[in-house]
This record gives sequence, C-alpha cells and structure tokens, in this order.
Amino acid sequence: MIIGEGGEGPAASLEGGLSGDVPRFVRHIFVCVNERPPGNPKGCCSDKGSVAIRDRFKQELHKRGLRRQVRANQAGCLDMCERGPTVVVYPEQVWYGGVRLEDVDEIIERHIIGGEPVERLRVPDSYFERGGKSGDTSS
Repeated sequence: MIIGEGGEGPAASLEGGLSGDVPRFVRHIFVCVNERPPGNPKGCCSDKGSVAIRDRFKQELHKRGLRRQVRANQAGCLDMCERGPTVVVYPEQVWYGGVRLEDVDEIIERHIIGGEPVERLRVPDSYFERGGKSGDTSS
C-alpha cells in the first residue's frame, strides 16, 4: 500500500485518481483525544499531548499535499489509556501507542507515504489477543 503506486481500492495511488467534490480517503488516522477527570488511575491521552499530535498530523498532511487523500481525525477513547497517546491507521488497522509529537513525521513518511508501519511504536498483536491486558509491554 505504498503511496504513489497504482491500483484500486485502498491501495490506489494518492497522486490523482480521486475525483468528485467529496474526497474518498485512502487512509484514516485516528488520534485519541479522550479526557478523563484529574487523578483517574487510567490517565488519558489528552493529558499526554494528543491534541497537539492530532494538530501536527493535520498540518503535516496538508503541507505534503495529502489532506484530500489521508484524513487525520480526533477520536474518543480508544480504550488504550495506559499506552497513550494512541493513534490508529486504517484501513491497515495499525495501532500505535506512546506516540509523541516528534513521531508524527516518521509515521507519515514511513507508514502513510512509504507503506511501512513504524514497528517501534506499534501496539503488539498480543495485546489484542489477550483482550487488552496492560501487562504486555513487548513490542
């Protein structure tokens, strides 16, 4: 699913091929901006800088001319507070945890444009297989 390669469906090129007034996005980036009351033991992504991360995704996509092909949205709770800030990229269903502002460019360049997820930030599959138990800290 490398940006710039031809094809159909989600793997279609971001360079043209999309027409009409309503954009058909090739990828969606959801950034958790959930807020919990102060002192909540789960914490929340918003307190960890996720609003600035969402804003950076939007700015960088626009700067690269991708805003009509890739959509960065805020999301409510993605139920991974202990791994936040949490970002998920669809259609690949790649979940990232502990994302920092300085990680945004790498996610865009390597994953969104290059088609290669940023492994060091990925939430491991075992997290989902175990029903989201926070005891798994491997990547």
